[in-house]
Amino acid sequence: MKLQRSKPDRERGGSVAEFALLAPVFVVLLFGMVEFGLAMYAKGVITNASREGARLGVVYGTPRKTEAEIIARIREYLNKAGFYATPEVTIDVTGEGGSSGTTLTVSVSYPYTFQVLPRFVQGLTGTRNISANTKMLME
Repeated sequence: MKLQRSKPDRERGGSVAEFALLAPVFVVLLFGMVEFGLAMYAKGVITNASREGARLGVVYGTPRKTEAEIIARIREYLNKAGFYATPEVTIDVTGEGGSSGTTLTVSVSYPYTFQVLPRFVQGLTGTRNISANTKMLME
């Protein structure tokens, strides 16, 4: 029968010290993944809102949709996706109401604010501008 030896006194608490050194790194990585996922979600929503507005402007017949109608559709899409603070969203529409074959350009820009990472990472500012541009030909 083998007897187990206990660890010498100088090795006790080593795993606690290692955990204390690595835990903050893991926490920052975890929050980084969550923040990056939220930023990618925002990029997808902004891109789809831009596409939705452009599609409304080029497809839905005569009379052509006005800039105000296109912007209203984009804001409606953003509200449904959870972007309720829409006054900070910038929407630019050019070429609306044109004839068949002309280009309609819709640009949507949103200032995304990081919630947690700026507190941990010194060089990361709190806000990044997320934008999307969509160009479609009038039908």
